[in-house]
Amino acid sequence: MTSLPSTSEETQQTEAASPKVVIVSGLSGSGKSVALKTFEDLDYYCVDNLPVELLPSFVRSLMRDDVLPQQIAVGIDVRSRHSDLGKLAQWRAALAQLGLEGKLIFFDASDEVLLRRYSDTRRRHPLGHSGLSLQEAINREREIIAPLRAEADVVIDTSALNVHQMRRRLIGEFAPTSGAALSLLFESFAYKRGVPADADFVFDARVLPNPHWDPELRPYSGRDRRVQEYLQSQAVVGQYVEQVSQFLDTWLPRLRGETRSYVTVAFGCTGGKHRSVFLAETLARHAREQGWEEVATFHRELE
Repeated sequence: MTSLPSTSEETQQTEAASPKVVIVSGLSGSGKSVALKTFEDLDYYCVDNLPVELLPSFVRSLMRDDVLPQQIAVGIDVRSRHSDLGKLAQWRAALAQLGLEGKLIFFDASDEVLLRRYSDTRRRHPLGHSGLSLQEAINREREIIAPLRAEADVVIDTSALNVHQMRRRLIGEFAPTSGAALSLLFESFAYKRGVPADADFVFDARVLPNPHWDPELRPYSGRDRRVQEYLQSQAVVGQYVEQVSQFLDTWLPRLRGETRSYVTVAFGCTGGKHRSVFLAETLARHAREQGWEEVATFHRELE
């Protein structure tokens, strides 16, 4: 006769089987995009800029599928201008009625850091269309999303965090494996903007053929199939990938240990758009094929 599991065992099994719903919010420029990309790398089903009132119906639509994603990340922020962000608790309660718990992570940063990041990237603030100065737009955004910050389960201030430190924190908390595992970040960058300060290995891709000089390929990036097919057709690129793969396969496993939790492998080219992006994606895919479980990518000039 088979005994029934105890109440505690049933609870553990239910928690293990219940999908995670992580709500990602925060100030523009605080790292939400990096966070969602990290969750995507961790095999979360991700969607960005979802109106908060659609959260329950969105999850409900996923539950109609034969296989419900066990990990879901949803970006909700000031771009949902017509949503009542103060009603988030109501929509989280609707998730609870579906048997799910929505965990809200809020990303914040100081005004000084946000101003510098916008200056570096030259991106436009979501509220900039209203004729507000950048500082005024940041102040207004803080007011609009204050209800989300008040509801947050976790607030992460990224003012003093670099991309890898932020990714490592998310991976350590949300990856299915132990936080003791060595995580790898494959990053692309443009030499004209400097080498990433936290890079452990740096490979120069400027020796490879440059798709930038082909007018048909110039608008695309190393993420796009046309650029990938062009680079894959070049014998020298194949030789480069093979030799770098052999190097990393030899030395990355030697960096495992209690004193090392992450490694950044950076690829640089002139503009940080074609060759370096292709190589970062290619070597990240190779690392996953080799059995590395915590692998992420970051394209500095594209983010």
